[in-house]
Amino acid sequence: MKKIVGIRFKPAGKVYDFDAGAFVLKRGEAVIVETEQGLGFGRVAVPPVLREENKEARIYKKVFRLATEKDFQQREKNLETEKMAHTFCLVCIKEFGLEMNLFSVESTFDASKLTFFFTAEGRIDFRELVKVLVNEFHTRIEMRQVGIRNQAKMCGGIGRCGRELCCATFMEKFEPVSIRMAKEQNLSLNPTKISGLCGRLMCCLTFENETYLALKKNFPKIGQIVKTDRGEGKVIRHNVICNRIAIRREDGHEIETELDA
Repeated sequence: MKKIVGIRFKPAGKVYDFDAGAFVLKRGEAVIVETEQGLGFGRVAVPPVLREENKEARIYKKVFRLATEKDFQQREKNLETEKMAHTFCLVCIKEFGLEMNLFSVESTFDASKLTFFFTAEGRIDFRELVKVLVNEFHTRIEMRQVGIRNQAKMCGGIGRCGRELCCATFMEKFEPVSIRMAKEQNLSLNPTKISGLCGRLMCCLTFENETYLALKKNFPKIGQIVKTDRGEGKVIRHNVICNRIAIRREDGHEIETELDA
């Protein structure tokens, strides 16, 4: 049996499993863990649970120690370095005339590498930029091009609903979103009304999609001729939440009635 704990390195980032060893950990506690890039600073997202081992059991990296005051100071120092690197890189991008949008810089916990996140329309030749950055910060440099949905997740913001972005608060990964989901939910197909800050279709369209599909199984199709106690007509709209349909009779009048009526 192994005691496995879920660790998250970013507020809405993926939860990674680690071997908790003999540590007694609570949700929200700061810990230092072993990662492929050295030691990392994270917080407990899922309290430790016992798991049975089998012959093909995966090898979990371990929780190294509880975070100390010195570790928090190192983290603050890294944040200052990230801000400075971001400002310096923006100046360099302008000087080199590169068509790229730098939006974030992240440092490994031990400050052995800086990762620069950016978006761009196409491929960018940033070899000269990397040379300047290495010469300035004397550490490993990684330039990572990501999509604009990832940019929104990393930067955060307020959505049109008035709440913090779902991707930046609780979504661990992106699910496919299609315009068909908006149609199924009878939402406006105006792109400006169903798009998020990233300019892509809002992720929340996926949240209730399965429910709408399940509820609409018993609904007659749009255009189908149905008979009701208020007359016969063609189905023109669905009101899934209220379990009602709107029909147009032969005389041109529109009526709304319950599905079972």
